[in-house]
Amino acid sequence: MNIQEIRELAKIMQETGLTSVHLTEGALDIKMERGGAVVSTVSPAPMPVEAAVLPQPIPAPAVQQPVEEAPAASSIDFNHITEVKSPMVGVFYAAPSPDAQPYVQVGSKVKKGDVLCIIEAMKLMNEITAEQDGEIVDICVNSGEVVEYSQTLFKIF
Repeated sequence: MNIQEIRELAKIMQETGLTSVHLTEGALDIKMERGGAVVSTVSPAPMPVEAAVLPQPIPAPAVQQPVEEAPAASSIDFNHITEVKSPMVGVFYAAPSPDAQPYVQVGSKVKKGDVLCIIEAMKLMNEITAEQDGEIVDICVNSGEVVEYSQTLFKIF
């Protein structure tokens, strides 16, 4: 069983409201529980398998800024807007730490390769980078929110 299959199980659990799943496949034994419980994986196979914690939202700072609105529609050519989508299920963070400034804001100019945000999945912090030069015209999620695979995070013009 690979990480993608484990993510799919987590997604199915969330969609169906299941609170726990226990799966045994050959020498692999996986137990998953929602609500931040530990996912334990045991395998005598030579391939290393790690124990991890399912992503859970971390409380946002006391003062949370709302998602900024995009510039007026009259100044944007919607044929040239690119959506940056989440490559995984996880927790969206707009800044490297709770007390730091966000990587980008509406109106920020970005270059290909610039970090836009972090998505935490299974306690791994994954930097999401711009795939093109442009300007951020919309931030579609708030910091601390759980995002789904292929959910739009940003719109770049």
